[in-house]
Amino acid sequence: MLVVVAAVQLPAIGAGAILYPGRHRTIATAPQSCESTAFSGEGVTLRGWRCAARLERRGTLVYLHGIADNRSGSVGIVDRFTARGFDVIAYDSRAHGESGGDACTYGYFEKLDLRRVIDTAAPGPIVLIGTSLGAAVALQEAAVDDRVTAVVAAEAFSDLRTVAIERAPFVFRFGFVEPSFRRAEAAGHFQIDAVSPLRAAASIKAPTLLVHGAADTETPPDHSRRIFGALSGAKRLSIVPGAGHNESLRGSAWSEIDSWIEASMTAGMPSSKVSSNACRARTPMAS
Repeated sequence: MLVVVAAVQLPAIGAGAILYPGRHRTIATAPQSCESTAFSGEGVTLRGWRCAARLERRGTLVYLHGIADNRSGSVGIVDRFTARGFDVIAYDSRAHGESGGDACTYGYFEKLDLRRVIDTAAPGPIVLIGTSLGAAVALQEAAVDDRVTAVVAAEAFSDLRTVAIERAPFVFRFGFVEPSFRRAEAAGHFQIDAVSPLRAAASIKAPTLLVHGAADTETPPDHSRRIFGALSGAKRLSIVPGAGHNESLRGSAWSEIDSWIEASMTAGMPSSKVSSNACRARTPMAS
């Protein structure tokens, strides 16, 4: 009897965990120079902020948050980059925060949402900064959008299938992973194997900085290492000692990010390399 119940219930539970990661209301007040706005995504309305550069405008930076998060985490980034001459756009991903949509598809539809958001930006360079889910979305969009000037992707997963299997509770290993995937695909109207920043990497032309915590056990740094190996353009991989998941964009990591973006804007790219960033998890300058 227990086997029958498990065969029925576990795939539904697994599919739900993939599609519905948790929605948390945006609680931060819009930073100075920002206005609350709605963006038209791919069949959904996305709620976010559009923030004006406080110096002579140089381009637009789009911030993409992680799983079960929202645009509240962009406040430090807004302050940092509007002061450097960037308009900043931050919005709640579909099925997150105050945005519409019922299911998270990890880039399958989110990259189409991002493309529509970029459509609303003023002409000029486009920089994408994403964490976790947002990093995966940024990489998948950069592969097909020549408007993207630079990408900073923190703690990206290489492909949805691999990271979902790695994160699945042990009980799912007994034949329940594939049924969970099939249910998620049917309910979310997408394909698990089509969600692959690794596959997208070969088509990315924009300079790409990958940042990953060395102590990340939720999405191990080998995910970023695989993506780095597949990138054919200007690239850098920074492994942050001691940092777990959602902890790599902290402390001195931002000086490297600033330098990477500046070099991307001026086409003065440094040579591709892997670095072991000396910073450890500390109070974030921008989160």
